[in-house]
Amino acid sequence: MTVIDRPALTAMLADGVASMGLPIGNNQIDKMISYLALLSKWNSVYNLTAVRDPREMVKQHLLDSLSAAHVFTSAKNVLDVGAGGGLPGMILAITFPGVRISMIDTVSKKTAFLTQAKAELGLANVTVHTGRVEVLEVAQKFDVITSRAFSELNNFVNWSGHLLADGGRFIAMKGVAPDEEIGRLPAGWEVEQVEPLSVPGLKAERHLVYIKKTVD
Repeated sequence: MTVIDRPALTAMLADGVASMGLPIGNNQIDKMISYLALLSKWNSVYNLTAVRDPREMVKQHLLDSLSAAHVFTSAKNVLDVGAGGGLPGMILAITFPGVRISMIDTVSKKTAFLTQAKAELGLANVTVHTGRVEVLEVAQKFDVITSRAFSELNNFVNWSGHLLADGGRFIAMKGVAPDEEIGRLPAGWEVEQVEPLSVPGLKAERHLVYIKKTVD
């Protein structure tokens, strides 16, 4: 099993958080490293992520998720579709304890991990669903629906559009700007903005795609 060097990883994460100017405290940083340790531990058995090196996990998972955190400052009820090992959902839940974060994945071993992480990290604002998002029903719709490295944008919108509250929006985390995917969006939806992101220590393209319903 991979050995976690908590002090080194904590310093690395703290430096990245500082460079992005995020208002995240030491307790939250510590909780994110605890999450990373859990992810690494479970990953040795359940293969939750292809990234094995904890230092790379800090860059490619924690800081990558945090690069989009500024978008969620006014969110109240967020759904992370295809949550996998909890990215960005778990990081958003730690960053914004007052925001309700729901995560859904079809793979039960992944949602078992999310449920365990929720319990061990004491994240009362987290709800975990197992199953297909297209059949999910909730009492209150979401003002933001997000995904990271999920399916094509048209699938993302078609499968989860019934869960978006009036006036809400989709925010998809993508690598290279997905111009062709944007061109295949279903009728009734439009892209508000494509925002390039910068992730400390990561030399790769990252973009946020904001999608909303078109106004009749």
